[in-house]
Amino acid sequence: MILKQRANLASPSTHCLPAGIPAGIFIYNFKIIQALQEIVIVLGDGDPPRQIFTDGRSLPRDPQPSWMGYSVGKWQGDTLAVETIGFNEASWLDTSGHPRSEFMRIREAYHRRDFGHMDLEVTLEDPKYYTRPFTLNTQLNLIPDSDVLEYVCGENEKDRAHMDKR
Repeated sequence: MILKQRANLASPSTHCLPAGIPAGIFIYNFKIIQALQEIVIVLGDGDPPRQIFTDGRSLPRDPQPSWMGYSVGKWQGDTLAVETIGFNEASWLDTSGHPRSEFMRIREAYHRRDFGHMDLEVTLEDPKYYTRPFTLNTQLNLIPDSDVLEYVCGENEKDRAHMDKR
């Protein structure tokens, strides 16, 4: 039902809203910055930076729903395991319009195979919209000496006036 409703709509990012996760990590380039007690992922699409707390805290019982959710991570050998909850329902899982609810839970496993290559496994669970968890796998490649360029959606934007009003 929701996919049919969204079939003729533009994705939230078309309206200068965040793509959120997991869409942002599959669609755009990003940079991972590791500090002592957190990891920050800066996406190349104008989404807010994503914080992954690695200081040993647990997920909150009742997080404030947000675009990027609330993430905690821990190292399991040479793999970073991340768990995220606390999403709002305004974002989509992908550009096709698959929904996510406040009940969405995302588990990610980042494994660096060697210099320049990382495997990413993402498991999504949302009992409101999906009958069982499902997993997506991808490979990430380092692009050395590259930058995540500044992106401002509304700056000099001219297309919105021409979009079909729905």
